[in-house]
Amino acid sequence: MDIWNIVILALVQGITEFLPISSSAHLVLLPKLLDIEDQGLAFDVALHVGSLGAVLWYFRHDLRPLFRAWWLSMRTRQLDAESRLVWGVGLATFPVLLVGAVVTLGDFEGFLRSMWLIAVANLVFAGWLWWADYYARQSRNEYSLSFYDMVLIGLAQAVAIVPGTSRSGITITVALLLGLQRTAAARFSFLLSIPVIIVAGAGESAILWTKSIPPVNWAALGLGALLSGISAYICIYLLIRLLERMSLLPFVIYRVVLGVILLLWLV
Repeated sequence: MDIWNIVILALVQGITEFLPISSSAHLVLLPKLLDIEDQGLAFDVALHVGSLGAVLWYFRHDLRPLFRAWWLSMRTRQLDAESRLVWGVGLATFPVLLVGAVVTLGDFEGFLRSMWLIAVANLVFAGWLWWADYYARQSRNEYSLSFYDMVLIGLAQAVAIVPGTSRSGITITVALLLGLQRTAAARFSFLLSIPVIIVAGAGESAILWTKSIPPVNWAALGLGALLSGISAYICIYLLIRLLERMSLLPFVIYRVVLGVILLLWLV
């Protein structure tokens, strides 16, 4: 496993995982554009471990009271804003699990890796992100979300199975349309990523467990996880800080430019 391939793929995964620019699209495009070989499932699992570690560490001070409130709600059968948020995150995760299962069992791999689809998805959802960012009220925080609101965001997250959509992009978009402030929309999107990354990593690990694989290069996996985690943490930190001061327009412009370049390249 070439070290530069490891560095490039790990950094791209970490940088794009939580930004509204579609990590899956970049990870599909990069090997094709740079002729990078597929690193295999074990490496994908390592990258997910890095991304998960980043979001858990960033929200470590928020997660403790959230899970205390969730545990208390199971004992008392009463909900407050914090426990409702945890239950809502779990509820909002079901749509993407169902869609992921259908895609895994069906024969959609070739279609979902289509360059045309990635280009069009970038343009369409970039426009939707701009519209939501420009016109949204931005008057609520994530604790004000109802279960209905969170299910809507979860349904939108399921659409992100299509590369080019961006899981964080579409969940932030719908959260903005529901009236959330930019930073609140981003925080809820990041919290929603935790069970998704855990399930994705567990699924890949289960597939890996059933397959006969060559000896694992633990140094390569460790480097990939470390670089993915560090870059993802930096991106979470910077995005939250940037959204306190600016709009999502730079990400919209990036996605439009990427989509247009891809279309021109394919023609």
